[in-house]
Amino acid sequence: MRDIVFAYPEFLYLLILIPFIIGWYVYRLKKHQPALILSTMQGFENTKPSLRVRLRHILFVLRVIVIGLMIIILARPQSSSSHKNVTTEGIDIVLALDISTSMLAEDFHPNRLEAAKKTAMTFIDNRVDDRIGLVIFSGESFTQCPVTIDHDVLKNLFNSIKSGMITDGTAIGNGLATAITRLKDSKAKSKVIILLTDGVNNTGFVAPLSAAEIAKTFGIRVYTIGIGSRGVAPYPFKTPFGIQYQNIPVEIDEQVLKDIAKTTDGKYFRATGNKALENIYNEIDKMEKTRVDVAVWNRRSEEFLPFAIAAGAFLLLELLLRFFVFRNLP
Repeated sequence: MRDIVFAYPEFLYLLILIPFIIGWYVYRLKKHQPALILSTMQGFENTKPSLRVRLRHILFVLRVIVIGLMIIILARPQSSSSHKNVTTEGIDIVLALDISTSMLAEDFHPNRLEAAKKTAMTFIDNRVDDRIGLVIFSGESFTQCPVTIDHDVLKNLFNSIKSGMITDGTAIGNGLATAITRLKDSKAKSKVIILLTDGVNNTGFVAPLSAAEIAKTFGIRVYTIGIGSRGVAPYPFKTPFGIQYQNIPVEIDEQVLKDIAKTTDGKYFRATGNKALENIYNEIDKMEKTRVDVAVWNRRSEEFLPFAIAAGAFLLLELLLRFFVFRNLP
């Protein structure tokens, strides 16, 4: 019954008539109740009504059931069966995240690194069908998590990231090269790197643009994000008197990031605040959607026959009872 649909469901509104039919029957019953006038009822006090008298209303009940079934037949009950063939084109994504000490600047809340982690994990939650990996870099690069469909493991490793895990500096080329290593042998139809940094390449043995050319060779698209407000940003310094803040210049090599994105048919974004960073990840999420091809067929079968048989059976039962059991005498 869960698969039953109706071709003409508007006929089901006729079922509203049934309560009125019942009301009319009760009204007529009370109005036309036969009466026998006797001088005394003493001789009938212990008389109980027979079973036939008690069941006299069953004829009306059967008639109401037949009317209800006829209304359902008019609405044309049908069963629906469908089939789907779904083909998914998977995407492999590596997040390359700068964790240099400059990512502790607090022009983002609570700082650049924590803001980047939070928005990246929201992005991961939205990509349930994709394999995602994580590379971290500063003065050197390191694979924190290979591409995996187990996003819970990935997010646990994301939570453990902190600045100072590896040698300080900004080796953009090394970070990109390590991310490429994780994707170059991938069989996915689409391969993407999202590289986020707040500085200028100042160390490492791989030039950023050379790494971009390698990414292009392997068909990997790179989206680059420069994170940091414009001008200066408050940075916490540890001193003998506690944490002291000092404004430091925000220096992002935007041209290099733009060239990396352009070389690989990606796109460069500049994030100057938490909301802007969220919007960037949302935009990348929309651009890199998994493609799904669906083939659907649907078949419907008429299912009125059981209702028609039931209506006929109840109608026949009513007629038999009316003429042979509850027959009215002239």
